[in-house]
Amino acid sequence: MKKIINTDNAPAPVGPYNQSVLAGNTLYVSGQIALDPDTGELRTDSIETETHQVMRNLTAVLDAAGMTFDNIVKCSVFVADMEMYGRINAVYAEYFDEDSAPARELVEVANLPKYVNVEISVIAVK
Repeated sequence: MKKIINTDNAPAPVGPYNQSVLAGNTLYVSGQIALDPDTGELRTDSIETETHQVMRNLTAVLDAAGMTFDNIVKCSVFVADMEMYGRINAVYAEYFDEDSAPARELVEVANLPKYVNVEISVIAVK
């Protein structure tokens, strides 16, 4: 069985997908970008601001599923420019304890939705 989990506290999907799907005790969270769910505006003043907004959006989806960052077992990070790796990683590190951080890949891609600089999807387990 799968359960669809969406929340108004994260950006609404803009296509035929949901914010997350719970299958058994595993939550698959769609990629989040720096859209502010309250205004619908992108928060791209700096890569740090952008990354924090992405993490807030992930927090909202996890919260709707009764989970936290502690439940995350895998992150997929997509970036438009690998030169931003260090700055994105510095913000990312604020959300995870290094000793129990999830598995992760960080991949440079040609483009991201709305031409943002970073998109992150996660898999979490209850």
